[in-house]
Amino acid sequence: MNRRTFRTVLDRLGLLPVLRRVRELVSIAQSFKANRAVLKTGVPDGLPVPPAHLRILVAASPDLAWFLEGGRRGGQSVRGILERNGVPIQSAGPILDFGCGCGRVLRSFVGSGVSISGSDLNSKLIDWCRLHLPEARFEKNGLRPPLPFGGGEFGLVYSLSVFTHLPEALQRPWMDELARVLRPGGHLVFSTHGARYVAPLSKEEKARFESGHLVVRHDD
Repeated sequence: MNRRTFRTVLDRLGLLPVLRRVRELVSIAQSFKANRAVLKTGVPDGLPVPPAHLRILVAASPDLAWFLEGGRRGGQSVRGILERNGVPIQSAGPILDFGCGCGRVLRSFVGSGVSISGSDLNSKLIDWCRLHLPEARFEKNGLRPPLPFGGGEFGLVYSLSVFTHLPEALQRPWMDELARVLRPGGHLVFSTHGARYVAPLSKEEKARFESGHLVVRHDD
């Protein structure tokens, strides 16, 4: 029985949520000492940190140092792309983080002097952000467009590790929607799994990728 079939069986038996919760508790316990050390020395940006179960939801780990460093790197990558194209962050706003989670990347733009908004499918993540990151505006979005924002409202939209989780039928509608909320001359930054992930593809998938088409695996 392969891993996917095993998960399907557990899901049908109603045991998958139990397994997830057990794994979550084990990982939280394993990272407790390291996380306590981070909190003792102080969070670098001075902002509140989300609870472990939300960090697991967005970063697949309760490790606080990794959560903060991943967010810093994400924000740095967005800034770097803009800077390499001669666009200072102060002139790129307002900013929208599409798929903001619990603010892992968004927090790196707090204090930049630019208006910031975030949207996400998960209402628990949005509720946490609204309560703990009042410097930004947060709105819940649906699985499909539209976003609860006006046309041309943003100068920069970034979306990191979101399109990597969308089936092909949703990717084009969301690309069009993100273009809608961008002002003329605005900037869109998003990440996908590119050539680095070609090796595990099947022969047919590699041919599709090499011909310039989108390859999506496990789109259920």
